[in-house]
Amino acid sequence: MDLLSVILIAVGLSMDCFAVSIASSVSVKGFRPYQALMMALFFGGFQWGMTILGWLAGNTVSSVIGSYDHWLAFFLLAFVGGKMIYESFFLEAGEPSLGLLPLTMLSLATSIDALAVGASFGVLRQLVVLPSIIIGIVCFSITLCGAVLGRKAGSLFEGKIEIAGGLVLICIGLKILIEHLL
Repeated sequence: MDLLSVILIAVGLSMDCFAVSIASSVSVKGFRPYQALMMALFFGGFQWGMTILGWLAGNTVSSVIGSYDHWLAFFLLAFVGGKMIYESFFLEAGEPSLGLLPLTMLSLATSIDALAVGASFGVLRQLVVLPSIIIGIVCFSITLCGAVLGRKAGSLFEGKIEIAGGLVLICIGLKILIEHLL
């Protein structure tokens, strides 16, 4: 597979991460630069790792997980989005809410497609090392840009922007679910 194709795949896989990073950074109270870096590391790392895991599993895992991957992504995103909405009403101002569990769940939810891409690399007998590294780096970069952009936008719209961020995550989950069900 040529380099341009791999980069385009990486950008495509990163779009959900971009949207989630914007929504999360807008919504998280007390969002700090280290949290943007952590989010980018998690998202990029999960995209990289899931690509390799998919490649290792090949066609077997994609056929097993393919029947419910959209439900898993929907429930993970809906849970985190609902939690963000809940926290917008019940957490004190300035209390950070981006912990390891939500970050891991968001990373997993946004990297399920990378598992399928990795499986397709395996089925096509493509080498996975360089593509997975490119996918991880592109996702890291796009996530970091989204987190910074979201934080800047969040400071412009102080208040209950957390609700909008939670709704965006739920909508992304619904979009994934509807695309797979239709």
